[in-house]
Amino acid sequence: MPPYFENFGKRVIKSPKYYFTDTGLLSYLLDIEKESQLHRDPLIGNLFENLVVLECLKNRFNASLKPNLYFFRDSQGNEIDLMYKSGNELTGIEIKSARTFSSHFKKPLEKFSNTNQNLARRIIVYSGEERQMSDQFEIINFRNCSSFMSN
Repeated sequence: MPPYFENFGKRVIKSPKYYFTDTGLLSYLLDIEKESQLHRDPLIGNLFENLVVLECLKNRFNASLKPNLYFFRDSQGNEIDLMYKSGNELTGIEIKSARTFSSHFKKPLEKFSNTNQNLARRIIVYSGEERQMSDQFEIINFRNCSSFMSN
């Protein structure tokens, strides 16, 4: 996935991020054979992020749309997991494998908006069941990726 670096100069990391297109193969390579192993694996956050990014990408391709998916990382390590561009509007998406929402999930999106450019939408995707709005944030379950990717 390419980085998003419009108008930010040299302080932004410009190397791409790589994802597996088959999370089953990824689990196999990590020697994860059972669901119970997955929940204890230290890489569960990475696996979850890979799954969500892949589903968003598939959703865009299945709708015959350009992916327009990016990530953002600056030289201080600040990162937004997924950036989605539609026209001139930029959406920031933070991906968390947690089942319980925490207000610290908002920080990367807030920091980006404060130091770079305002985000048209701020979305937090997590594995919890509750969908909610919170101070200009949409908080959704990962199964609902299609609800914001086809817009």
